[in-house]
This record gives sequence, C-alpha cells and structure tokens, in this order.
Amino acid sequence: MPRICVYAGSSFGAAPVYSEAAGAFGTACAKRGMGIVYGGGSVGLMGVLADAALAAGGEVIGVIPRKMVAEERGHHGVTELIPVDTMHERKMRMAQMADMFVALPGGIGTLEEIFEAFTWLQLGLHLKPVGLLNVDGFYDTLLQFLDQTRDRGFLTSTHRDMLSVESDPDRLLERLANTSHGHVPKPIHRTPGA
Repeated sequence: MPRICVYAGSSFGAAPVYSEAAGAFGTACAKRGMGIVYGGGSVGLMGVLADAALAAGGEVIGVIPRKMVAEERGHHGVTELIPVDTMHERKMRMAQMADMFVALPGGIGTLEEIFEAFTWLQLGLHLKPVGLLNVDGFYDTLLQFLDQTRDRGFLTSTHRDMLSVESDPDRLLERLANTSHGHVPKPIHRTPGA
C-alpha cells in the first residue's frame, strides 16, 4: 500500500474551509487505497484528517512524541500509534514510511516539516513527490515568496517546479501519483578565484 506523509495544523484555523479540506483529503486518500502517516494527533486538522480517513476505511499511522501523548494529544483510534522520544525521531520515522509528502494548512510546525521534505528532495536525499494543498489560497503568499527566492537566485527554477500545488485533494493526489523525480544537483557557487 502506498503511504502519504501528511503534515497539518493542530488547530482548526479561522474558517471551516480548512477542516472541510482536511476531511476531504483524508477521505480521498482512503478511497485511493493510500495509507496516511501523520503526526498522530487527535486535535485540529490532524484529527479531522485521521477521522475522515478512518471513517472511509483507510489506514492511518500516527507518529507522536511521548510528551504529546502525556498531554492527551494522541489519537488512540488510529490503525497504529507509534510513540517516539523526539521530534527528530518523529520526522525520520514518518519520512521512512512515506512514498510522498503533503502539507495541508498549518502553522510553523507544518511549514518546518514540509520544507524539510522539500529540501531533502532538492538535495537528492529522496526523490519522493512533495506537495501543498492550497486551501482557499492559504499558501499563495508562500508561493510568491518561493518565486521571489527563485527570481533572486537562491532557488533554481527546476527545484521550484518540483513542488506540486493544487487546491483540490483529488487533483493533488493524482498529480503526486503521476510525478517522478530524478536527481537534479544543486548548483555549487564558490567565491571567484577560490
């Protein structure tokens, strides 16, 4: 079974559209026979995602630091809940189990996680598809920033184009399923004369 690592907010956000999209994404994954690997939470969009996928008969594996389990943030209804000691271990386990990565709307934790996966793709440490579910324009300004980063010479166009972005869950999953990356070495820039 292919598995998708999904990063999502532990909050619901300021509008119902975010929860609706998280539920739709979980359902779409289950209907496609894709397992979900996520941060193991029962709260916010993470919980909505997991509940929707489970309700549609999908596999949901949560990886969560023990400290968060102790705070009663863990989802005990998932297919498997894997407690770990650190956030680094959490991210490593999730990445190892996944065939692709997606970020739903979320806060700085979600951004940190998806950018790590995107960076690893840029560096050729994995060749798994990476995408954003751009719900109601949530990631528009981030995408503008990435374009600026490219335009100012800190990101190649080829690497920028490796990030898949869609506003519809089914379109994003279809795009990721049909994406195949080859390693494109990151340019090396040295001081002239060095």
